[in-house]
Amino acid sequence: MTRRSPTASFAPGANVFPGGGIDAADAQAHGIAARRSTQGELHLTQAIAAIRESFEELGVLLARHADGRPADASDIAALDRRRPLAAQCAARGLLLAADQVFVLAHWVTDRDLPRRFDVPFLVARMPEGQQPVADEAEQFEPVWVRPADALERHRAGGFFMIFPTIRTLERLQRFATVREVLDACASERPLWTSCPRAGLLAGAEARYMEHEPPYGELALVCPDGQILHPLDWQSERPVALLRHLMRLTAPNGGTMTGPGTNSYLVGDRDTGYLVVDPGPDDPAHVERLLQATGGDVRLIVCTHSHADHSPAARPLQARCAGRPAILGLSSLPTARPGSSFTPDRALADGEQLVLAGGGREHHLMVIHTPGHAANHLCLALLEDGLLFSGDHILNGSTTVVDPPDGDMSAYLDSLDRLAVACTEHGLGFILPAHGHVLGDAPGAIARLKAHRLQREAKVLAAMKARPGGGADAWVPLAYDDTPPRLWPVARRSLLAHVQRIEALGLAA
Repeated sequence: MTRRSPTASFAPGANVFPGGGIDAADAQAHGIAARRSTQGELHLTQAIAAIRESFEELGVLLARHADGRPADASDIAALDRRRPLAAQCAARGLLLAADQVFVLAHWVTDRDLPRRFDVPFLVARMPEGQQPVADEAEQFEPVWVRPADALERHRAGGFFMIFPTIRTLERLQRFATVREVLDACASERPLWTSCPRAGLLAGAEARYMEHEPPYGELALVCPDGQILHPLDWQSERPVALLRHLMRLTAPNGGTMTGPGTNSYLVGDRDTGYLVVDPGPDDPAHVERLLQATGGDVRLIVCTHSHADHSPAARPLQARCAGRPAILGLSSLPTARPGSSFTPDRALADGEQLVLAGGGREHHLMVIHTPGHAANHLCLALLEDGLLFSGDHILNGSTTVVDPPDGDMSAYLDSLDRLAVACTEHGLGFILPAHGHVLGDAPGAIARLKAHRLQREAKVLAAMKARPGGGADAWVPLAYDDTPPRLWPVARRSLLAHVQRIEALGLAA
């Protein structure tokens, strides 16, 4: 890594990787560059640019002679770092080792920044016998540093880095060797692609990549990249997500509920409001729901009967002048204790609830989704492409499927139904009962299903490794990537997987 000039127009004084822009000459130097058979024209040009920039800024040269000998100190000494590299290498019979440069990542600068870049991050093995020497113009003080050490020094305040550098090092530190990094990049595709988004956390700017929990919410609320949206969890006041959509989080945060249960308020002063998941029986939370809606609640919908979702429905109904109907599905005899629920009216699969007024209409389509609970349902806000997922899909964790009310086969089938609904109705965002909004709804559902099936494969492997061992023997194997303090909860979902495995005859 090197330190940028303190007078640089972009990231002055930051510790960075060497790099720069692609020159026209880089695309014209393909004839003196070695390439892999799978290396496309663009990636070849990028690799040549990386070799040139590394030489100009640090005097590091990835090249070799016709007989395969790598360029050495005498070759570097004979070259002028201020003159075009390709022509000088051609004159000395050097071939640019572009076949040794691989694409690691693809970064597009955040939408809110006035100066933006579209940048591949590339990796190669450092040539033996060479030492980086900074050009003392663009780069200063080159240093070899382990990713974990660079991150620790940054946290301590002594090694300033910008967001893409930090996130790249966080991913690189997972690899033990250079060989592991290069092997991971052999597919010719970036290991990740990101155009970060920023929000406000504790009043300060905070940036996130696509895989991080707040990213989808920022894409929904601030699609053009404005840094306006607060991401702090609080229960005192609702958070506006759209002009006609608010989220009020109940003060019941914990291991099973994350930051708390999200109650969603759909509508406005003209249409009145529909409340999705009024939450636990907490008088203060009910009062805040009334204040946020002005008491004009037209409908109350419970996605399922669990104690953190439905108990506030009756107290809220009693406080509203119009006594809005409570809708949902009745709990079955298999429901866990304390999860008894009977709505005023059962919702039919596929029916639409309508809020109308002031020339506007909001249509919410009901989708039955048993699995997490036998009486679970989701709602699709059709005009805005939003899916209220209750506990079927969460952000930051996977939901518990707890037999007998929970059923893993039904859960996976319901994921398939939601995937179809996303395609048919253009649903792009998922609003879970716990956690921030998720973006890329179809992709999130596909990843969740893949995760569940991967877990099922681990459960099956555990059953085969310890036949007759029972759930307590299988959990440490199947959930070895989960903290042991969560194994009692994981045990419930493991039993759901076991029931499905046995029903499918996979354990024989």
